[in-house]
Amino acid sequence: MLKQGKVIKSYKVALGGNPVGPKTRQGDHKTPEGVYVLDSRNAHSQFHKSIHISYPNTHDLAAARARGVSPGGDVYVHGLANGYGWVGPSHRLKDWTDGCIAVTNEEIEEIWNIVPNGTPIEIQP
Repeated sequence: MLKQGKVIKSYKVALGGNPVGPKTRQGDHKTPEGVYVLDSRNAHSQFHKSIHISYPNTHDLAAARARGVSPGGDVYVHGLANGYGWVGPSHRLKDWTDGCIAVTNEEIEEIWNIVPNGTPIEIQP
């Protein structure tokens, strides 16, 4: 997290199961790279809370259309799967999501309470 251009908090995360390189199509198990917006929330997710990332953007849509594939979607920052909170930080030992960004349940609670909708998120390789 940044405040006035300074890092105030960082998180170790688990990414998509195929994390190297940008997301190019649905089902590639990659996490999108680039600048997006945290645009909505789901308090009743299959994970312990989730915040939606605005992927695909217009560039992603055009690139997927040019390749004749679906860009995918439903990309979130989320906690652990419901009932698996006990896994805690060890979930980061392996990239396991379908293209999302996973943090611990405690961390998603903190992000949920501090970061408002409309906040930009930059996802870098």
